[in-house]
Amino acid sequence: MTRQILFLCVANSARSQMAEGLARAILGEHVEVLSAGSQPTKVNPYAIEAMRDLGIDISGHRSKSVDEIDTAQLDLVVTLCADEVCPVLPGGTRRLHWPIPDPASSDPALSPEELRHRFQGARDQIRARIGILAALLDIPAGPRAREFHASIRVSDLPRSTRFYAWLLGTWPKEWTHRYATFIREDLHLNFVLLVSDGKPLHHDTLYHFGIDVGDKAAVIDAFHHARRFGASVLKPPRTTWKGTPLHELWLEDPDGNLVEIYARLTDEELSHMPQDQEPIDLAAENT
Repeated sequence: MTRQILFLCVANSARSQMAEGLARAILGEHVEVLSAGSQPTKVNPYAIEAMRDLGIDISGHRSKSVDEIDTAQLDLVVTLCADEVCPVLPGGTRRLHWPIPDPASSDPALSPEELRHRFQGARDQIRARIGILAALLDIPAGPRAREFHASIRVSDLPRSTRFYAWLLGTWPKEWTHRYATFIREDLHLNFVLLVSDGKPLHHDTLYHFGIDVGDKAAVIDAFHHARRFGASVLKPPRTTWKGTPLHELWLEDPDGNLVEIYARLTDEELSHMPQDQEPIDLAAENT
């Protein structure tokens, strides 16, 4: 289904016009892109020039009033006002606010080159935000998390432990000379401080982002979701017994950071632990 996105500001002369042109180029034909303003004027020549630098022609655009838009058909409204009062549309349409300063100015002290630089800066900010928006459209279903695990490196473990004990309102559950682990069950949070001492870290056990999905079936399901999504699978789902027994799946994010999707074993599952405690391949069990 085609989505309809409206970029909205006051004059519909610069930011929302550039956003309209950029979104059409980036989001493609499956998204209908509009722009409008509460007090429309005319398309700013510097906006046209800034877009032409990218090979995008908005010279045929015109400034439009928001009254011309059928707001009932909108799927998303993006407001781009910063210092001005942004227009407000009635209804429950999803909204994003990108406060980008108006590059246009009536200051006579600004040279044409300075104005061009201001428009290019606003254009590039908008383009980067639309790039993220493009990445967020049509995301398939992912794993449903019940608990989160996160780790950060710190230079002074005692000072950081004191700070996070204050911030999280609890002592760490345990600590060694190299890490401190905080548990906040009410927040579904397992948070680890790792000392940054230059020594190798045990990524499989500590330094990663992790989510608890509840049970073995959910870990296996997350594996299939990850493959359909195109995520990088580092280790297919398996049951491990050493350390904390878990059903686990290891992914890598686009920068190579490790992500563990896991579930703790039930007492019944623990009773079937093999004598050699070798991992069990869950993917093979479900092919």
